[in-house]
Amino acid sequence: MYTLSDFIVYALSDFQVIIDESEGKITGNNVGKTTVLKLIDFCLGANPKIIYEDPESKKEIYKIVKDYLIDNNILITLCITEDLNNENAKTFTIERNFLPRTKKIRMINGQKYTENEFEPKLKELFFPEHTAPKPTFRQIISHNIRYKDLSINNTLKTLDKYTSDAEYETLYLFLLGCEFTKGNNKQEILQKIKQESNFKKRLEKIQTKSAYEAALSLIESEIETLNKKKKSFNINEHFETDLNELNKLKYQINMISSEISKLHIRRDLIYETEKDLSSSASSIDLHQLEMIYNQAKINISPIQKSFEDMVQYHNQMINEKIKYITKELPSLLKKIEEKNISLNKLLKEESEISANISKSDSFEDLELLIVELNEKHRKKGDYESTILQLEEVENNLKVYNEKLELIDNEIFSDDFENTVKLQINKFNEHFSSTSKILYDEQYALKYDKVTNRKGQKLYKFSAFNLNFSSGKKQGEISCFDIAYTFFADEENIPCMHFLLNDKKELMHDIIVPLWFFLA
Repeated sequence: MYTLSDFIVYALSDFQVIIDESEGKITGNNVGKTTVLKLIDFCLGANPKIIYEDPESKKEIYKIVKDYLIDNNILITLCITEDLNNENAKTFTIERNFLPRTKKIRMINGQKYTENEFEPKLKELFFPEHTAPKPTFRQIISHNIRYKDLSINNTLKTLDKYTSDAEYETLYLFLLGCEFTKGNNKQEILQKIKQESNFKKRLEKIQTKSAYEAALSLIESEIETLNKKKKSFNINEHFETDLNELNKLKYQINMISSEISKLHIRRDLIYETEKDLSSSASSIDLHQLEMIYNQAKINISPIQKSFEDMVQYHNQMINEKIKYITKELPSLLKKIEEKNISLNKLLKEESEISANISKSDSFEDLELLIVELNEKHRKKGDYESTILQLEEVENNLKVYNEKLELIDNEIFSDDFENTVKLQINKFNEHFSSTSKILYDEQYALKYDKVTNRKGQKLYKFSAFNLNFSSGKKQGEISCFDIAYTFFADEENIPCMHFLLNDKKELMHDIIVPLWFFLA
């Protein structure tokens, strides 16, 4: 077991390193370096589970840590200042704890905020000119805090593994200062296109729309033939009326039953989409948090308050997506209920009329014909309902694709693309010079206009080595983050002036002094 006496935070100007001072063969891997970053991330909106949940097995938690944080009402406090060297600089104080419901503390500068208000307020404070829903605050600062495997090993892929290329497109256009306010609309449209396409695929699982149309034409011809045959029977006066009414009821029952089935498919698809999105939510670990807080409070005097404030963002983003996708669910469930009521009413009427027809002397002669007609009408109603659903889906896809095309016409115009090129060139001046100083190599950022398998156009950004060698991934990431801060300051783009990186022990010793130089 390590305590804070086993390591020390060294600070020179704006550069700080958590160093393990253990002697001998002790590695210091459990000294708490990563947990410090998690606590800061927690204060900036991350999920509290990252503190006490096993990152390799989301179902396992460190119960001792979680219980300690809750039972002792541990408060985490993060102070962010505009200038570390100026005591009068503007300071933001963020406080969070781990208690549930009404006991939960979630404050910024002494003001309480709800879960839905917290992240937007952080975005308002640190990025006041950014009013669009996307990218979110958590997405914008994702490259500033790297401790998860994905962001440690990828220069640009700093979000979770479920993030779409469209979201990365919106994020990096924003970071580069390429004004594009419709990124959120584009992501919502792409989500709707995906949902409608999945629904269409389910409807056409057995046959295509044209096949259903051909089958409908044939079955209508067969029904016409059977009706002519039915007319040849010698039926009493009331039997014909009752039989016609029964056929109409059968048709209506089959139609509404098919509609209910399709509504169930759409309902289940929404539930599945909701479940998939919910499964992508991040987690945190309360066990480690407990240990770090006690250690920090006892041994690190420069900490101004305590540990507090770090959770929220990712799951809130997921919840917003879930709300958007499931907003039609209440009306859909109501429609299913109404259809079921109508179906029960029709079934009751069918039962009554069938009872009347069964009393006729002609019923036995027509029984086989009626059964066959009923089956034909059932299939006819099923085919018509499926075709109607497919036409609705195709129309929805047409509307969504037209909206997407309008957005693409703007984002892929010559003027906008020239802006992207210009901003990338400016950024690469910093990226290449930083990497030259640190590694004697030159890294650069590039974009490609790609079309995904669904025919949708996107800007896809990636980093590469100008020498076209494999390079050093840790170095590339560090250079990118440092270069972006220089670039953002030059372009007057708001950004966080801190970089929190885990596992920098993997870097070569000669690089560390150069970090001090750049800091």
